[in-house]
Amino acid sequence: MKKLIDGYTLMHEHITIDLSSVKKDDDCILNCKNETIEELKRLYENGVRNIVDVTNDGMGNNSDYIKSVELLTGINIIQSCGYYKEPFFPSIVKESDTNQLAQILANKINIEKTYVIGEIGTSKNKWEADEIKVFDASCIVQKNSNAVIYTHTTLGTLAYEQAIYFQDNGVNLKKVVIGHVDLNDDFNYILKVIDTGVYVGFDTIGKNNYLPDGLRIEFLLKLQKLNKLNQVVLSMDLTRKTHLKYKDGIGYNYLFETFIPMALKAGLTQESIDLMLIFNPQKLFGDLDE
Repeated sequence: MKKLIDGYTLMHEHITIDLSSVKKDDDCILNCKNETIEELKRLYENGVRNIVDVTNDGMGNNSDYIKSVELLTGINIIQSCGYYKEPFFPSIVKESDTNQLAQILANKINIEKTYVIGEIGTSKNKWEADEIKVFDASCIVQKNSNAVIYTHTTLGTLAYEQAIYFQDNGVNLKKVVIGHVDLNDDFNYILKVIDTGVYVGFDTIGKNNYLPDGLRIEFLLKLQKLNKLNQVVLSMDLTRKTHLKYKDGIGYNYLFETFIPMALKAGLTQESIDLMLIFNPQKLFGDLDE
C-alpha cells in the first residue's frame, strides 16, 4: 500500500477531469495545469502533503498529467481506478460482466499501483444496474487487495444503503469512505451511516449552493461532541474551472484559509482538524493501527 507523507491529506479531489462528453460544457474539463499547479503550491504551504485524486476511467483520468503536477508541487497524489456512475460509464462497463470488471480493477491495483477504487457512485435515490455491477466488482477486488474504496452519493442519497451493501458483501468497512454525506441535511441519517463502521466524507466543503458551510460546521461540532470524528475525512471535490481561483472560484485552499478558521471559531478543535485531515487518512491507508 502506498504510504502517505506526513501532513494533511485531501481525500476526494480532482486534479484533472473531463465530464464534458455528457455535460456538454467546457467548464467541466480541468485542463488548466499551470493554474492548478500554482494553487497546489499554496496547498503545500498550508500543510497538505497528500491528495487522493478520484478521477477514474470515464472521467478523463490522465496519469501522466497527474505525475507532472505531483513533480512540480511536491504533493503526493494518489490515483484511483474504477468507474463513476450513470451516465458517465465508458462502454467497457456495459460490455463486461462483473468478474471481467473485477479483473480489470485488480490489474490496475497490482500493476499500476492505484490503491484506491473510486469514485464509484449511485444515482439520486436510485441504484442503476450497471452501478450495481461496478459495486460488485469493487467488492471482489477490495476483499482480495484491501484497497480503499471511495464512493459517490448523488446529493447524499443512498449513503446508508451503500454502507450496508458493502457490509453484506464482506468488505472491510475500515477501508470504505462513503462520499458526499455533507450534501445530506439530515444529521441523524449521517450518524446512521457512521454507525455502520464506514468512514464518511465531508468532501464538498465550500459548495454552499448545495448546503451551507454553517450547517456542515454544525454537524461536525455534533460529531465532535459524540466522539464520532474518527470516521470523518475532509475535502472539497473541485471539478470545474470556475471552482478555481483564476476563474474567481473558491479554489483548492478554501478549506484551509476560510472553512477551518470558521470551524475553529465555532468550537471545532485543532485536535479534531488533525484527526480528520491527518490521522483518519493514515488509518485508511494502513499507516496507523485502528
